[in-house]
Amino acid sequence: MEKIIIIAGPTAAGKTAAAAALALAVGGEVVSADSMQIYKYMDIGTAKPTESEKRGVPHHLVNELFPDEEYSAAAFRRMADVRIREIIARDRVPIVAGGSGFYIRALLSGEGFEDGAGADGALREAFAETARERGAGYLHALLAEADPNAAAAIHPNNVKRVIRALEYNAATGGTISGRGAAQLSAPPAYDASVFILAMDRAALYARVDARVDRMFAAGLVGEVRGLLAMGYSRRLVSMQGLGYKETAAHIEDGLTEAEARELIKLRTRRFAKRQITWFSRQLAGEVIDAEAFGGADGIAEHILQITRTNI
Repeated sequence: MEKIIIIAGPTAAGKTAAAAALALAVGGEVVSADSMQIYKYMDIGTAKPTESEKRGVPHHLVNELFPDEEYSAAAFRRMADVRIREIIARDRVPIVAGGSGFYIRALLSGEGFEDGAGADGALREAFAETARERGAGYLHALLAEADPNAAAAIHPNNVKRVIRALEYNAATGGTISGRGAAQLSAPPAYDASVFILAMDRAALYARVDARVDRMFAAGLVGEVRGLLAMGYSRRLVSMQGLGYKETAAHIEDGLTEAEARELIKLRTRRFAKRQITWFSRQLAGEVIDAEAFGGADGIAEHILQITRTNI
């Protein structure tokens, strides 16, 4: 069974830097398990690694789709499987890094998460109409009642995924999160060493706030203006991502830049909190204090010490 390393954890915890450092140490390549970094033209708001941050390490599933193309856990699994096999064929070590819990779980389960399972077009349209009439927050609240674990993993702005989970629940009577958990009892697809970065909540929130400030300083408003000018609709799933929805509201709806900035910080902190909850309940792995090892290189060395006999 192929061996891989997974670095997971909440947004702003330092996964990207740790993955690049570890890849340098072990002769590896990084496969992004991020639902947004796959998109072209969406660099600043997704905190996509720069060339210097990649440190010369090949990164896969970054900048590979256009913003109007669909991406899902099933699509990620199919694409990641191919890249992992290619990396192993080059005698390199695959390092999967990201905060999209459903994507990581889909990869580890090796089955399920098919795009069409439990699909019902009429239900989907009914939920979409509800979202249009009553808002994404209302729809997410419905999911929180029907499937709390799924709601913890899916951001309220990701209406498509919320609808998918509600559709599955209504069509099958089960929960999409429960279905995924049951699939994890099947033989794993990979021999995975899983590491989950964690840190003090206040410190994490401070990093989130600082990251958002850097995004605006780096030109987030201009990036979103460019996307809108290229014809990418605000209704797209990609454009509903954290940072993009709020900045589009600043550009087109009269929200001030300061208001958009604070709203992004608030929503990102809430998202990080949900990620922490999801990873603690849904993904087994070695929890690493991201502040205890002096940065990315220290984290990489710690992971290397643990995995040395398995690589």
